[in-house]
Amino acid sequence: MMSRTKGLSAGLLAGLVAAVAMTVTMLLLACVGIATPLVIIGDRLSVFISPGPFLSLMGKVGGYNHLKQLGVGSTIAGQLFVGAIAGTIFGLFVRRNFRLRATVATISIFVLLPIISAAIALWPVLGTNYRGLPIDAARLVTLIGLVLCFFVFERTLVAGFHFLIRARSEGEDREFSPAIGRRALVLGGLGLLIAGGGGAVLRKLYRAATFSYDGTQYKGGIVQPITPNESFYCVTKNIVDPRVNVNLWHLEVTGLVQNSATYRFQDLQGFTAVEQETTLMCISNGLDAGLISNAVWKGVPLHDLLDPAVPVSNAARVRLWGVDNYSDTIPLEKAMDATTLVAYEMNGAPLPHRHGYPARVVVPGYFGEKHVKWLTRIEVAPAEAKGFYETQGWGPDFIVPTRSRIDGPDHESSFFLSKLAGPIEVKGIAFGGDRGISRVELSFDDGKTWDEASIYYAGSDLAWSLWKASNGWTPKQPGDYTLVVRATDGEGDVQEWESDRSPFSGATGFHKIVVHVTA
Repeated sequence: MMSRTKGLSAGLLAGLVAAVAMTVTMLLLACVGIATPLVIIGDRLSVFISPGPFLSLMGKVGGYNHLKQLGVGSTIAGQLFVGAIAGTIFGLFVRRNFRLRATVATISIFVLLPIISAAIALWPVLGTNYRGLPIDAARLVTLIGLVLCFFVFERTLVAGFHFLIRARSEGEDREFSPAIGRRALVLGGLGLLIAGGGGAVLRKLYRAATFSYDGTQYKGGIVQPITPNESFYCVTKNIVDPRVNVNLWHLEVTGLVQNSATYRFQDLQGFTAVEQETTLMCISNGLDAGLISNAVWKGVPLHDLLDPAVPVSNAARVRLWGVDNYSDTIPLEKAMDATTLVAYEMNGAPLPHRHGYPARVVVPGYFGEKHVKWLTRIEVAPAEAKGFYETQGWGPDFIVPTRSRIDGPDHESSFFLSKLAGPIEVKGIAFGGDRGISRVELSFDDGKTWDEASIYYAGSDLAWSLWKASNGWTPKQPGDYTLVVRATDGEGDVQEWESDRSPFSGATGFHKIVVHVTA
């Protein structure tokens, strides 16, 4: 029997190397689009964090991107720590019979038990896949990937431990010796080599990650009636967004329906297509922020897919699923509205990958989280069905309130009266959800008086309008001016601050800027 110290030390090193090998395996699987705990644990846990603490945590770590990086880093560190502890415990028990390989026992403990635990704990997110596999197939592939990862850990742990304590001959003392030290050096070097390869894979994944574009905003002087695809605002929960292989992709219509169906991309293109201009805005868009953009979408009305399915009598909502396991719900009556689309083109081009290729949902009048990207399943559901952010606690109101924003001049900008060559251009956007915009007004005295602005681009009722001060603005005297804008929607309701609205149902109120004018 080897000493306690030797067993613990050998197990610790073997467990750490095994955890490194398992983590690198997960990174390699991520490169081919297979979900692993490195990413899906965050998705699983985030629904248990209500919006208030979630936003507070984001602020403390420096934003959503940093939070996602922290999540992956913490998961990797946690795996290495747990692996080392598991190896230590393994060494403690095996030291009494170091010749025993215990394959059945170790596979049961380090493969079967973890896969059962993972399947139970992560079941809601196991359907994640970044190449576009249907949810049920993706769940199976994810489980197979987990089995592979745990098997790599088990085999590396057992082999590494026995490599460390193996005697050079039957008569060799099995306490620590120069031979043991050399073996530890070899195993540690192998671990570093594996970690180096994993670092290279991690850098590759970092370059493919969403960090470079997540949180893209569109505002200021660059705003055009139709937002270029590359400038369209972007928010994603993912660390790496899907890059769907359309040949693997299916769109299922299932749930509380009489006739389930599955469509391929060619099938969608066979339906009569419609085009419509629709603006999307994020629920977390601040009054002065740019998480709002406008595009012309082409696709199939969602009701063309739901009508043949024949929803049953207790159907109340439609839950929309993406291949990244994101989901959200809309009322069945909204799903049946002629303007709710399954879109596959954006501004005359196939959907960009970051905006949902090959198909996404466009739900006019609702916040952007309802416009599910990388759509793979349309599930007709009962009234209590909830999606990703709904489960987290966002809402309960997801209908866009009337909003307006000043895009020029900038907040805290300064002008000299003596150097003005003409009136100052004041312009911006106004958005009324699916109600359109009928009027925009400007105030140059913090809301005491109002002047009507000119709408120089009137989008459809589903899109924003662009406005400007009718004859520009020429301040009468030096001073600090507070400019405010307000809009009236197509139904005649004036933009207002809703004091009783949940802060997690989207901001209301008026966008104000301060302009300094000197002589």
